[in-house]
Amino acid sequence: MKPTLRLVANAAVRRLDQMFPGYFLGSTKHNHYADFGFPETVHFANCFHAYTRSGIARAGVEKTVGKTWEDTPWLLEKERDGSQGAKTKETALEREIRTRFEDLRIWQHMAEVDRRGLVGAYGGLILRFADNKPFEAPVDRVPGGLDGLVEVIPAWEGQLTVSSWQDDQTAEDYGRPKLFQFNEASVGDTKGQARSFNIHPDRVIVWSRDGTVHGRSFLEPGYNDLLTIEKIIGAGGEGFWKNAKSAPVLEVDKEASLQAMAKAMGVAEAEVREAMEDQVAQWQAGFDQLLMIQGMQAKTLGIVLPSPEHFFNIALQSFAASILCPLKILVGSQTGERASTEDADEWAKVIMSRRHGEVIPNIRMFVQRLERVGILPERDYFVDWASLLDPSPNEKLERIERMADVNVKMKDAGELIFTPEELRAESGREPLSEAEKYREDPGKEDEEAALGAPNDSVE
Repeated sequence: MKPTLRLVANAAVRRLDQMFPGYFLGSTKHNHYADFGFPETVHFANCFHAYTRSGIARAGVEKTVGKTWEDTPWLLEKERDGSQGAKTKETALEREIRTRFEDLRIWQHMAEVDRRGLVGAYGGLILRFADNKPFEAPVDRVPGGLDGLVEVIPAWEGQLTVSSWQDDQTAEDYGRPKLFQFNEASVGDTKGQARSFNIHPDRVIVWSRDGTVHGRSFLEPGYNDLLTIEKIIGAGGEGFWKNAKSAPVLEVDKEASLQAMAKAMGVAEAEVREAMEDQVAQWQAGFDQLLMIQGMQAKTLGIVLPSPEHFFNIALQSFAASILCPLKILVGSQTGERASTEDADEWAKVIMSRRHGEVIPNIRMFVQRLERVGILPERDYFVDWASLLDPSPNEKLERIERMADVNVKMKDAGELIFTPEELRAESGREPLSEAEKYREDPGKEDEEAALGAPNDSVE
């Protein structure tokens, strides 16, 4: 009997599917994007709107960019130890590069194009050279050294589009952009005269994860969560407003006299409805207005909303997971020293991975372009950047104190676990030289200098 029942049920489903096309589908799969109001494809306009109008989306982008560019890197002629800060004297070329980059605000513009590359599938860094050629012309050699780089212009994906592709299979750049179109006014509210021109790929650094225009937006994986958050916030705010300022529902008593109501209002019977609407409108205009009714009861339809916090937190956690950002870092709330420290360490690891896998390769592409056109001499350049994983000064001091405590505890055993050199290295200081170790008391030297050298001559 059971197989027979299954056959009958299946036959009924097929008949209902034929009778009501589109309502009784043979498959249990659904189009969740259509069900929940999510777009099938996320375009740059969607992500740009989310970045400019959603606080959560903006926080995700700004937290990532801000931590990545917490400090600026150094461009060195070659890799060497102890290059950061004043530990190693910079060469003449490094000083010239640093000065020119500061004049053109290169690192700040790179941070901006990094931001735009997160919002869109890619960002663009347009290079303006002093080679007396239009933007659409290829670049050979640029005279003037570092002065040959005049300006760098960050661009959004929506401003910098591919106008033609290289379709010659024998060409070295086959399948790559052959020409770009830059339209500054296509994104945002551009003030002043907007620039618009064709531009050759030699004058563009495509800033993305893989250095191509085929990337994906940083906000795309969590875009559905951003829409959900927007719906929850909007519904909660609208519900609260409607509860506070909802229009009354007037219930007319069965024995109410329309003639008496008109007389009380001082209008004709045909104008009672219009007069009531005016009264309700005036009552809604302020909480202290009087609503005069006769033979009626005024009631309000309250809207009961569940607490949105639970639903909001689910979408917020999902979005934080999509950008690999700890939730407490994203929203700025921390509940406990241990939890916040672990989140900060995890976030620093994520950003360090991003630096090495995405940002530094794009910086190298920029440096190689400057080498190719003659602005920078050819060197084995090294991008040096302070590590985000280094302990703070307080953490260093605590570790040194613990190391010194171990030495004190092992003193009776006659063993020295940590040498002075190791303690100085833990604090980030260079080992003392032999002269510094065995120098005389500085106070004694100063005293002798004040008294003057002894005079052994005899008159």
